[in-house]
Amino acid sequence: MANEVQLITYVDRLGGDFAGLRRLLGEYFPGVFGGVHALPFFTPFDGADAGFDPVDHTVVDPRLGDWASVAALADEVDLTVDVIVNHVSSHSAQFLDVVAGGDGSRYASMFLTLGSVFPAGATEDALAQIYRPRPGLPFTPYRLGGEPRLVWTTFTGEQIDIDVRSPTGREYLVSILDTLSRAGVTMIRLDAVGYAIKTAGTSCFMTPETFEFIDELTALAHARDLEVLVEVHSFYRRQVEIAHRVDRVYDFALPPLVLHAAHTGDHAPLLRWLDVRPGNAVTVLDTHDGIGIIDVGPDPATGEPGLLDAAQIDALVEHVHVASAGQSREATGAAASNLDLYQVNCTYLDALGGDEARYLAARAVQLFCPGIPQVYYVGALAGHNDMALLAATGVGRDINRHRYTGDEVRVQAASPAVVALAELCRFRNRFPAFSGTFAAAPAGAGLGLTWTDGAHRAELVADLAAGTASLRWSDGDRTWRTDDLLADPPRS
Repeated sequence: MANEVQLITYVDRLGGDFAGLRRLLGEYFPGVFGGVHALPFFTPFDGADAGFDPVDHTVVDPRLGDWASVAALADEVDLTVDVIVNHVSSHSAQFLDVVAGGDGSRYASMFLTLGSVFPAGATEDALAQIYRPRPGLPFTPYRLGGEPRLVWTTFTGEQIDIDVRSPTGREYLVSILDTLSRAGVTMIRLDAVGYAIKTAGTSCFMTPETFEFIDELTALAHARDLEVLVEVHSFYRRQVEIAHRVDRVYDFALPPLVLHAAHTGDHAPLLRWLDVRPGNAVTVLDTHDGIGIIDVGPDPATGEPGLLDAAQIDALVEHVHVASAGQSREATGAAASNLDLYQVNCTYLDALGGDEARYLAARAVQLFCPGIPQVYYVGALAGHNDMALLAATGVGRDINRHRYTGDEVRVQAASPAVVALAELCRFRNRFPAFSGTFAAAPAGAGLGLTWTDGAHRAELVADLAAGTASLRWSDGDRTWRTDDLLADPPRS
């Protein structure tokens, strides 16, 4: 995988379809994105959970294109695609066959029920141990073959959890890997893999059995020339542990730590994290989900302190609500449906009060952190909260899932903040120092981040609270400097 900035996007919400996305990237973002994480485009891309509930994970929704369209994009950029490990749609052919035939269906073993995990019955204590990112227990009543059953549904009642250890479950996952490999996909993102293994008497989240499964699935992926990105929101030390076992993990601690520094002027927690974080990370500030909070908090299992304490986390969430003029409050927690309790829903620009200088400084810090940077499509266009879409759907995360028209993209792509961010991304992609050695240290009221590779050196000094950032870079015999990244971004 190229050491270049990537774009995270829904195909339909930015380009309309795969052909439109390719045109848009070539017209407005040449040299900016060396990779694309195309969010679920399977049949259907607009189900109960914006594509994360596929009816058929091996079929491209024909409204977006076909596998040739996917391969065409993969020929131009590194392509990351989700493998939705934990569940499938309740409307899938496999589950409908189980609904009709019950235990007589050939797919009966593919899906988990309360009884299949707890064959001797579950005690109140055992059920209370199960970790779920939403209120209530992870079960939905269905009639399977005419018999009432409690089907395991970690996220919503329309997302049916798979028994990935069963022969039919394994066959299903392998068929997805084979399909993606044939299309030229570079990396797979294991969505919700932390919940994939259910073991009676445990939290059923990131247990030793989960790690074993991740190892097994990674081996299957590598046999098909697919790199693996693991998506887990959890205690920060767990991310470090996972990083030793896979190709890449997300740096989900970075977004809240950058916001903490921006709102308080306290850069120390961010510097502490930069000292211990894994280098094989995918760095993000925003994604299709909310801004994670659990990733910097204490370990819910042991109480071990996190990167921020409870008071700092509470203050951070309130700072975002105030900075967004209360819009994030309308989209977060119990205020809107289909939400994870550990995330704040808001565009990153609005989480910083709409201040483009602070936003660009935050992006510069992200681009300087070791790993592969990914920029979400709304963030790439310096987008604001979509309150109309939130009102229309009642889904909190839709506040940061705007559907862009072609005219909107044209206008936003020419805005100063977007032009500056694009130049920063091009600089990050092309300047040789980013393949060298990284160092981080306090610098004035902020922090200094440096990359050095032989005669090539790039140094960023940023004060996230003040929204100031300066960049100095040298190729050995020449040195450039810009004190105002927004007005005068680097041009490599």
